[in-house]
Amino acid sequence: MSHSLPLIDISELEFSDTKGRKSVDAALHEALRDIGFAYVEGHGIASEHIKELNETCIDFFSLTPDVKRNYTLNKWHRGYLAPKTSTIVTSSVANVTKPNQSESFLALSEINADGGEEENPNPLDGPNQWPQELPHLEAVCKTYMSDMRMLSIQIVHSIARGLGIDEDWFDKFFKCPTEFLRLLHYWPQEEEDGLYGAAPHTDYGFITLVAQDDVGGLEVRDRDGSWFAVPPIDGTFVLNVADILSFWTGGIFVSTPHRVKNITGRERYSQPYFFDPSMDTLVSPIPGLHEIEAFKAVNYGNYLMERLDKNYDYRK
Repeated sequence: MSHSLPLIDISELEFSDTKGRKSVDAALHEALRDIGFAYVEGHGIASEHIKELNETCIDFFSLTPDVKRNYTLNKWHRGYLAPKTSTIVTSSVANVTKPNQSESFLALSEINADGGEEENPNPLDGPNQWPQELPHLEAVCKTYMSDMRMLSIQIVHSIARGLGIDEDWFDKFFKCPTEFLRLLHYWPQEEEDGLYGAAPHTDYGFITLVAQDDVGGLEVRDRDGSWFAVPPIDGTFVLNVADILSFWTGGIFVSTPHRVKNITGRERYSQPYFFDPSMDTLVSPIPGLHEIEAFKAVNYGNYLMERLDKNYDYRK
């Protein structure tokens, strides 16, 4: 059986009430319902911004281990995550006992960037850690996050229309979105049972948009339980549903397990961007869509922090 993701041109999303936009809404809805993943092209993000981010990602991971450790994740989950310090123990997909074979750098929305305790109502509202050895990294990341925020809002509106609700239904939950930009480096690994660049997991939030390099290694689990490769396609992002969006739709959209195995013999770099609601959002199935009693109200902030606390060594 052949497995692959649909490739959807979303360029029509920037236009109002057109036949083309309705076609995109329908295609996204079908993909997120049936597999939870899709390639998206025609997204409008400048290719030079994507290339610059990937090059900056490589620059960061080329720094010496001692320099990178100067930016070790702070209590606001921002900065450098060293190798073997993240094990996805909350995975509902696999019994994960070995740490991910990767290192990463995380930047989040800059809210209360001075870290002032009295003005920090949420546990992730604090300063990013921009490495002084790479003064351009801050501007590159901020530009990219701004681009991706606008794109994500277009996709959120498309998702709402595809569900048959007002396109601005979700807007009040994204007035202060929770955004993560993660720069990732996967070194070549051997084929070994239970060892992954990223162990099988689902994402926590609303949607994820991943920029891949040309190496490959991302795999998605199909509905029949088999795993299939998601090879890079130039000029596309890989879009996927995360847990909170699945909860919100009462399970109409599936938060699909995925993993990374870099057995190519090459260094792999990727840059996932996570677009999630504000931390205080209370999520329960959208009325009238698909009422399932088992899906009870979830506070996104609590849900997120529980998983961060369990999966990251520094939080223990």
